[in-house]
Amino acid sequence: MATKMPVPIQFRLPEGWLPARLAEFDATGVAFAAVHTQPAADFTANITIDGEYRPDAATLTELADDSVERLREVAESVVVAHRRGAGSADAPALTQQLTFSAVVGDARHNLVQSQVYLSMVDIEEPHRRVVIRLTLTATGAQYDHVLGDFQDFVRTVRSDTEVEA
Repeated sequence: MATKMPVPIQFRLPEGWLPARLAEFDATGVAFAAVHTQPAADFTANITIDGEYRPDAATLTELADDSVERLREVAESVVVAHRRGAGSADAPALTQQLTFSAVVGDARHNLVQSQVYLSMVDIEEPHRRVVIRLTLTATGAQYDHVLGDFQDFVRTVRSDTEVEA
């Protein structure tokens, strides 16, 4: 079941990407998903967005570690290929790249996933912290082709202060 974002955000999808129907795939915890218009090897590259309020003081690194452990529950050979902190003290971020093998449909695929964690303050309640995760998943062969699109997408993600309550 799809979920609602804890705070409103806005973003722009790159050319060649379309919003996905969340009911058509396992979208547990996902607030938004988009698919690439050119599938590769029976797998469609996708971008997902999820987020949650974090009442604890968990670091972005700890949250990324948790994500790796959850992926290991459903995939094989999960490897953290790259991880680095980004952003500023006021708006920290973390990126990580994972490689893994998973069965999708009837076929096993070697996949690459880029995750970007953004820490945001709830504008209406500044004492509350929200962590948003942006994720790109693609086949190893497709990854380099869609990574630039994902980076362009990440640069457009903003808190949407124009949304009415």
